[in-house]
Amino acid sequence: MPIIRPITDLRNTNEISDLCHSKKEPVFITKNGYGDLVIMSIEAYEAMIDEQEIDKAIAEAEAEYKIDGKLYDARETLKTLRRKHFG
Repeated sequence: MPIIRPITDLRNTNEISDLCHSKKEPVFITKNGYGDLVIMSIEAYEAMIDEQEIDKAIAEAEAEYKIDGKLYDARETLKTLRRKHFG
């Protein structure tokens, strides 16, 4: 369930900070009853960015597969990369 707080709660910065860190999810801030801001801890933000990068890489791999339909064996590919980059 999303955490929703009014903008006036931003006066108590320690409480909002503790909430962001303890729940590890975004806190939605409303202004006059409407959504206005989203606040989250740096850890939650970095996790979100990491997840987006993984999703992007998966989407690129799926698109590449649709183009050429070629699959590679993971073990063989890793062996090749190790030989190429680590001698």
